[in-house]
Amino acid sequence: MDKDIRDKYQAVIGLEVHAQLLTESKAYAADSTEYGMMPNTNISVITLGHPGTLPRVNKKVVEMAVKMGLATNCDITRYNVYARKNYFYPDLPKGYQITQDKTPVCTHGHLTVKNAENEEKRIGITRIHMEEDAGKSMHLPGEVETLVDLNRAGVPLIEIVSEPDIRDSVEAYNYLTEIKKLVEYLEICDGNMEEGSLRCDANVSVMLQGSTIYGTKVEVKNMNSFRNVQRAIEHEIERQIAILERGEKVEGETRGYDANTGITTPQRSKETLNDYRYFPEPDLPPLIIEQDWLEGIRAGMPSLPQELYNRFVGEYGLPEYDAAVLTDAKEIALYFEELCKDTTNYKAASNWMMGPVKSYLNELQLHIRDFPLSPEQIAQIIALVDENKVSHSVAAKKLFPYMLDHPETTAQQVAEEQNLLQSADSEELGQIVNEVLAGNPAKVAEYKAGKQSLIGMFMGEIMKKTKGKADPKVANKLLRESLNA
Repeated sequence: MDKDIRDKYQAVIGLEVHAQLLTESKAYAADSTEYGMMPNTNISVITLGHPGTLPRVNKKVVEMAVKMGLATNCDITRYNVYARKNYFYPDLPKGYQITQDKTPVCTHGHLTVKNAENEEKRIGITRIHMEEDAGKSMHLPGEVETLVDLNRAGVPLIEIVSEPDIRDSVEAYNYLTEIKKLVEYLEICDGNMEEGSLRCDANVSVMLQGSTIYGTKVEVKNMNSFRNVQRAIEHEIERQIAILERGEKVEGETRGYDANTGITTPQRSKETLNDYRYFPEPDLPPLIIEQDWLEGIRAGMPSLPQELYNRFVGEYGLPEYDAAVLTDAKEIALYFEELCKDTTNYKAASNWMMGPVKSYLNELQLHIRDFPLSPEQIAQIIALVDENKVSHSVAAKKLFPYMLDHPETTAQQVAEEQNLLQSADSEELGQIVNEVLAGNPAKVAEYKAGKQSLIGMFMGEIMKKTKGKADPKVANKLLRESLNA
């Protein structure tokens, strides 16, 4: 699309994120929530909506919802009324969904994210409410029949609804990234979009720049990755602008996104709230969150990404980039926290985490929980380098790999047994320096004639002869003294 046309309009975006909660049983029944079971095995008469059956609230669901509310600066609703949302769908056996309507458990929150210019921006959160998931309809290749798996029916969800404060696909992507980090840090959802445990619908409209009247909203579904959310939003913005530029009206509807074609297609006209016929759930009494319970949940809150980021930058003096990388995953951040208890060289600790440690994990596709070395052992390696007992190069290329294969050892033991300790003996190093210079008389002459960059070549030769064990500072001092004599 022509940039001048695109720049005439401003996108207005709100996101609805469904997070599947990591409970062992369903929202209102004792059925298992284990993923990957044989179809239609995690079900009971309650899930199937048999007459005479009664739901019961899962306390863990409420606690997890409240945790997310606290993490997103929400007000917590003390008097909660459950509601029935009525609609027919093949994988919704009861014919209605138990959810929250008038009293969402969390309201009026916000989340701070980075915009396209890398500046901080606050995105409002309208509400977070608890509800249950529907089952899953499946269409096998070449088959015209629809198969229904009800294992997911009744699995607990929270829906996180943002204000329409997002203005482009970059902000949307960054907002989703922060939501994913929060649910993972809180350990309430695994954040896996591919498996459907984190799902996002985007409400997109466009208006002329400077306008205060929002355009007609279109809801986009079926996005199974953050990147696809971004692509779908970009496509929808341009599609709506093109419609307005032709003098036509944007229809309020629900559209599906096709990742293969990169386009959205109509699914159905947009429902209104009246279509769902909400009314209070007659089989569940109001849920009251008392002060003691709320304070207990608050006291059990873990350190969150922003808190750790501020600590890494403020207390440990790390660059903002390092802090952002280290807090991207909870387990990495906590490992780094433990590492910093055993060393005060925080920048070196960060470099080791983002360099050798991360490379090892990525290469073998391992989680940090499977990393064979303890934070204390990494601190031992850092200490040997800081004390000039081994060079950083030797530590990374020889000491670290050896310890990975022998995790029962200490860094000092390996350095001694593998003969990796640096030599700081001036007399021994002086002899090696003389040998290197004697073996390169032409280069020595070039150096003395002004080509001082050759100092690196000489140091390389010294390191070769000492197999990397020469103390670089001592060797460099002796080399310059000999060359300038």
